[in-house]
Amino acid sequence: MGDMALIDVTGLTKSYGAHRVLKGIDLQVHEGEILGVLGPNGAGKTTTVECIGGLRTRDGGTVTVDGMDPADEPQGLRELVGMQLQQCRLPAKIKAREALELFGSFYGDPVPAGELLTRFGLADHAEKRFEQLSGGQQQRLSVALALVGRPRIAILDELTTGLDPSARREIWRYLTALRDAGVTMVLVTHSMEEASYLCDRVVVIDGGVIVADAPPAVLAEGHRSLEEAYLELTWKEPVA
Repeated sequence: MGDMALIDVTGLTKSYGAHRVLKGIDLQVHEGEILGVLGPNGAGKTTTVECIGGLRTRDGGTVTVDGMDPADEPQGLRELVGMQLQQCRLPAKIKAREALELFGSFYGDPVPAGELLTRFGLADHAEKRFEQLSGGQQQRLSVALALVGRPRIAILDELTTGLDPSARREIWRYLTALRDAGVTMVLVTHSMEEASYLCDRVVVIDGGVIVADAPPAVLAEGHRSLEEAYLELTWKEPVA
């Protein structure tokens, strides 16, 4: 992991109407690091990474990605960042191989479609239309599409939701290999096992602010598990 902050976020704010979702996020992600972003539903995790990836316009603060402001340089950002969102939406009749070849055509040196189909367990489903794929297969295709352009930065939002344990572990091994090859990743997850396995560092967002920032093992110190530490940070008594 390098010393350079490839992603630098300071004072990031975002509101939807009267609802303040982000209340001042300060965050750095270093080159070659896998950063996990944890937090309850509605805490602001997805909004944070979408502002970093240029999919949402921030209200305040600064964001730089390899020196670029996502609000000003979308083309440069697209060449640098691959994104996988919570839900993959593709034309119903596009085939898995066609989708990978189409997305790959946007880049100068894409990963061959056949390689990704094999890596993500989709080789036997390459000629199936998107609407014919199971939810887990659609999810795997979504991750493959995020990586087809050989991005320096990958932003992955709930990448293994709905996947069986074998597929989940295979994707984890592949992402670890990518990190070892220098790819920087931001991983939004609810899985404490995933965060412990993959992440060099995790941040916990709650109520629009970061309430913890540490390696998983350090965050779990004094607790039986990372999950216990996380619950202590975020659990609120239900309102009667």
